[in-house]
Amino acid sequence: MPDQTRTGTYGSSYDTNVNVNHDTPSRQTIKFLTAATIGVSLMLLSGLVLTGTAIGLIIATPLLVLFSPILVPAAFVLFLAASGFLFSGGCGVAAVAALSWIYNYVAGKHPVGADKLDYARGVISDKARDVKDRAKDYASYGQGTTTGSTY
Repeated sequence: MPDQTRTGTYGSSYDTNVNVNHDTPSRQTIKFLTAATIGVSLMLLSGLVLTGTAIGLIIATPLLVLFSPILVPAAFVLFLAASGFLFSGGCGVAAVAALSWIYNYVAGKHPVGADKLDYARGVISDKARDVKDRAKDYASYGQGTTTGSTY
């Protein structure tokens, strides 16, 4: 059998045969009943969770009010400590990533962004060369226009 390549155009026989729905009415009914059963079960479960949360909050409110002078500062201290650890860890990860990038760049492995760095270095060296040339031009212009007068 010769090798036939598919053109992939819309409306080919393959595309139209794939999307044909072969569901019978009894199969659709089973799908609907399954979906309805799952949906009702999940709605009941969410209602029970909401009711349990409300009851728990009602029971815990007096305890939270009584212990709030202790809990609020403790929560604040825990938040500050956790955020400090996360920040220091993030800085450590950033430092390791930067050192890894620098090592790869120096080793000649061409890490991501190295081409932009090389381009920026070239632009800066071109501008520095232009400034140097202009400074020389202005210096020679300034030496040629001075008449020897001092201030």
